[in-house]
Amino acid sequence: MSEATPTITVASTSDRFRQTITTRQFQLTADEPTELGGTDAGPTPTELVIAGLGACKAITLKMYAERKQWPLEAVSADMQVSKSAGRYSILVQLRLTGDLSDEQRTRLLDISNKCPVHKMLAPGTDIDTVLL
Repeated sequence: MSEATPTITVASTSDRFRQTITTRQFQLTADEPTELGGTDAGPTPTELVIAGLGACKAITLKMYAERKQWPLEAVSADMQVSKSAGRYSILVQLRLTGDLSDEQRTRLLDISNKCPVHKMLAPGTDIDTVLL
């Protein structure tokens, strides 16, 4: 049986590029920066995708560490996107806070690459995740 996500609805607004995104009980805004003709009312669609990747990695690690009863206190991720020869690359720099062994940190790095959003993006995007 496949997992289905809730329907996500995107609707244009009266602003040139601003979009209203609705999923479950949440409403978000996407837009383009003013230099691209938008009103900069929210993150760009690319920024939302990349933020989703970082959030997914962090949540996955928190869930895994909790299940293993490892002392992972916090996760933060800095992401950068680049494009070369028509292919996107994402650099993810993870910071893990907590009294973790080197083996636990290495395992968490491996687990971060198994999050659902990473799996969704990886076939068409190079994703390099590193620990800081």
